[in-house]
Amino acid sequence: MSALRTALRYARLSWFLGGVGLHRLTAYRLDFALGAGAFLVRVGVQTAVVGLVFRQVPVVGGWSYHEVVFLLGFSLLPRGLDHLFTDQLWELGRKLVQRGEFYRHLVRPVGPLFSLLSERFFHPDGFGELIVGAALVTWSGSELGLDLSAVQWALAPLLVLCGALIHTAVKLLFASLSFWTVTSLPAMYATNQVSEFAAYPLDIYHPSLRALLTWVLPFAFTSYVPCGYLLTGDTGLVVWLPLVTAGALALALAVWRRGVNTYEMTGS
Repeated sequence: MSALRTALRYARLSWFLGGVGLHRLTAYRLDFALGAGAFLVRVGVQTAVVGLVFRQVPVVGGWSYHEVVFLLGFSLLPRGLDHLFTDQLWELGRKLVQRGEFYRHLVRPVGPLFSLLSERFFHPDGFGELIVGAALVTWSGSELGLDLSAVQWALAPLLVLCGALIHTAVKLLFASLSFWTVTSLPAMYATNQVSEFAAYPLDIYHPSLRALLTWVLPFAFTSYVPCGYLLTGDTGLVVWLPLVTAGALALALAVWRRGVNTYEMTGS
């Protein structure tokens, strides 16, 4: 019962703080519009590049144009869900330890991880990624005549959730390195750039890069593996998704807890 009460308390806090975040967005509408516009331009360029490639060749790595667009759109869904709630981890890697500001999360009457994340719930990029991702998946799925089974429909939200948790776990792991390195922003940025490869078919990459994206930084399980299952019904790798998700979270949380226990204010 105690665990249930704690969970409900955090759920109420998340709802309240999410509302505060949305209110903050409405106070800076131009900033929100500029951010959303920049995101739409980026996704538009990605989609246009894919279209240009397929004007020259009908199939890339065994994937058709609409299948690649489906993959690109699906990759935005877990990324957007992650951005909605965990974007504040960038601040941990960037400055909180370096400036000695992390201590405030240790004196609040909630867990330090929740305290950190709750400072920026409902990041606008997350909404953009979810909306654009859903639109691309819906359009490309319609063009493909995709007919999902009842099991696939039931598992689709779980595939997105697991993908979001993997993104969060990798981000938390590299952000937590700042407890020892003072700042881990370069590592976080590099890892984020690597994650962009998962928006395209892994079949076009060198085997070493495929292995990296599958078993070291498991971004393949955020998009490529789920899409393979939804498009073809192939369960070869998707059965590993729960284990990979749980393992990534366990490792990230272990590093986080170790970092919090060794934290010392550095000042600047």
